[in-house]
Amino acid sequence: MARNTLEAWIPEEWETSKVVASIQQMSAVEALASPITMGSDTKHVPRTAGMGVDVVAKGGAYGEDTSLNDEVLLSAVKFGKAARIAEEDIDDSVANVIEAKMVGWSKSYAKMLDNATLAVSAASNGTTVPFTSLYQLLNTTDATLGYTGGANITTAASANAPTYAEFSTAIGNVESGDYFDPGNMVAIAHPAFRKSLRGVLDSQSRPIFVEGLNGTPDTIFGVTVRWSLGARISATATSAPTGRPIMAFVNPELMLLGRRSGPESVFIDGRDGLSALTDESILKMRARRAWAYGHPAGAAILVG
Repeated sequence: MARNTLEAWIPEEWETSKVVASIQQMSAVEALASPITMGSDTKHVPRTAGMGVDVVAKGGAYGEDTSLNDEVLLSAVKFGKAARIAEEDIDDSVANVIEAKMVGWSKSYAKMLDNATLAVSAASNGTTVPFTSLYQLLNTTDATLGYTGGANITTAASANAPTYAEFSTAIGNVESGDYFDPGNMVAIAHPAFRKSLRGVLDSQSRPIFVEGLNGTPDTIFGVTVRWSLGARISATATSAPTGRPIMAFVNPELMLLGRRSGPESVFIDGRDGLSALTDESILKMRARRAWAYGHPAGAAILVG
């Protein structure tokens, strides 16, 4: 007879979990973005175009600010997967099969999250394209914000071989805007750019960009580089993108990552209920996340 009981989802502990450690290591977005706690599936987050300032004469009236104030909407989606595990594999294996599956899921989730938030080239549909990615945002004109689609995207003339001038143009697009913050700027790039950076040489064939030494992080134009395997263009969100790599110059304060729940897991024992017919247990992993980037003028992308 099938059971009617419900197993509780077990959240991963952020301080000690191997799953969380793996996600933080693999996902630049999970590690760097501003976390927004969500108590429901949607949440409105205020966005401001800043506030002006005037010189006010003694006894003079203060001028009133006319900068735009609006909001961005975070809508949580669920990233998940289930693994069916035979009871014999659990009982007989020397390795911890359940933990191995959970860590494996965490790495795929980390790459898919970065891809979905940074590099998907289509409009959001809530499923195969869960969010408006940074790449899509920068490709879209927003008259309200005064942004022209494509203005902050630089595409290398030769695929996988961007030049020094193209690197400089890309970061220059965000440096010239009102949202440039030199103290917070970070570059998130696919590791394919490591080879590209080594290939940028001066007139004496010496590398212009030198990798970090003695434990210092990799940098480009003084901006720390964080590597992400999800930073490749794709038509839909995937953990294994194959399109052209991107390097995104971003301000983490504008990266809004809604955390509705997870990462969390539930283990459904196969020794009773319907699963008892096959001696198979089911492990389910999930995380519910939302995403938005605060303002298109606060980021730039180089397509390698």
